[in-house]
Amino acid sequence: MINLSIKKRNGQFQIDASFAFHQAGVTAIIGESGAGKTSIINMVAGLRRPDEGHIIVNGRTLFDSKTGCNIPPEKRHIGYIFQDGRLFPHLSVRHNLTYGMNLIPKNDRFITVDQVVDLLGIGHLLKRMPSNLSGGEKQRVAIGRALLTSPTFLLMDEPLSSLDEARKSDVLPFIGKLTSEFKIPILYVSHSLNEVLNLADTVVILKAGGVISFGDAGEVLGRPDMQQFLGSSNYGALISTAIEEHSQYLTHLRFNGGLLHVPPLNFKKGSKIIVLIKARNVAISLDQPSNTSFQNILPARVDEIIERDEMMVDIRLDIGCMITARITRAARESLGLKPGQQVYALIKGVAVSTGNLSLEDE
Repeated sequence: MINLSIKKRNGQFQIDASFAFHQAGVTAIIGESGAGKTSIINMVAGLRRPDEGHIIVNGRTLFDSKTGCNIPPEKRHIGYIFQDGRLFPHLSVRHNLTYGMNLIPKNDRFITVDQVVDLLGIGHLLKRMPSNLSGGEKQRVAIGRALLTSPTFLLMDEPLSSLDEARKSDVLPFIGKLTSEFKIPILYVSHSLNEVLNLADTVVILKAGGVISFGDAGEVLGRPDMQQFLGSSNYGALISTAIEEHSQYLTHLRFNGGLLHVPPLNFKKGSKIIVLIKARNVAISLDQPSNTSFQNILPARVDEIIERDEMMVDIRLDIGCMITARITRAARESLGLKPGQQVYALIKGVAVSTGNLSLEDE
């Protein structure tokens, strides 16, 4: 869906980034402040011109320094949702929604006003002015306005960053529906791990203007060398799962090692979910426990023991994928843990699309 290789110098700072993804869905761009995230999507949008390289979206070349191709922003068929929505203050919600649509030839429109209004739940807002909208409502209208230009690609630059947690929770499900409802790929800039867990199929990790890793979100962020981008409070493992079934009190998630059981989730059977298992929420037992409140007890093999400091060690456990248990040195010695040993992982909690999880700059 996107093939990008660009260079851009701005004073002493240089962007030299390359990545390619060929599947639909949401690709999250993450990295520390000043890494070049917004600059990259601005170049995709055509708001900034790379010094050299190429940008190909859905098989269409938007920029190529070798051939001199540089499609103007208004002809790229790309929707852009900014942090602050940027609604026209003098227009009603209805006229904000249809402003861009009216600039698109009728034959090129594949999304209708009714579809957008129904998807985003904004029918009751159509006559209101932007000054009478909440932050979450403004962002939904901004998303709707971008959709009604019938874009082939969507760019989102931290669209929820100005909202409080309650408003984020209101808007996030609507963003998640976009790719399934309209099959529009999304390039999404965020500092929020919660948003990445909810939305991203793939991730691009930037550092100092360069791509240091890209690929499946769970696989990339689950790697030990990528843990710095989760932040110390979220240190652990990200696991790609799919909803197997719902029972009365639990949702059951299938992953490579079996099933994880979590509180009920409002997603359809088969939906792909990335979960976070924090190292501090994993305990170890030599024997399979019985009569316990733990919902997730999984057979595991000790893969590696990493010395953290004078008090703590990290135990890398293979449960069909890799997770980490952070325990005391005293506990390690008491259990006599060593690589290759068969044990049980007791998982106290699994973070799934809830809470205020931040991708920390460290």
